[in-house]
Amino acid sequence: QVRLEEFGGGLVHPGGSLTLSCEAPAHVWGITSMGWYRQAPGKQRGLVAVVGNDGRTRYADSVKGRFSLLRDKIAMNTVHLQMDSLEPEDTAVYYCYAYWDDLTYWGKGTLVTVSS
Repeated sequence: QVRLEEFGGGLVHPGGSLTLSCEAPAHVWGITSMGWYRQAPGKQRGLVAVVGNDGRTRYADSVKGRFSLLRDKIAMNTVHLQMDSLEPEDTAVYYCYAYWDDLTYWGKGTLVTVSS
């Protein structure tokens, strides 16, 4: 069974920073897109940031200018989400996402809590 491994998450104060990382198995080739979604309490899961093979990255409007998604140039099956200027509204479970061979894969989720 294919698993996406997530790293990072935790409690941070408003205005702080946090980095989330996600790794797909090294034997997987041809990942079309990879990134992060999130689900806040009482809300549906929604896009945070996703990068495609063309290098283009899509961001949710709410995180533009604060979050940056980078695909590791060495470990191409790894992405890092740098989150700056975090706000209480960013509190959510963050899920790694990857798409290849016409299938969508998800991580188990990691909780990010922004609170003073």
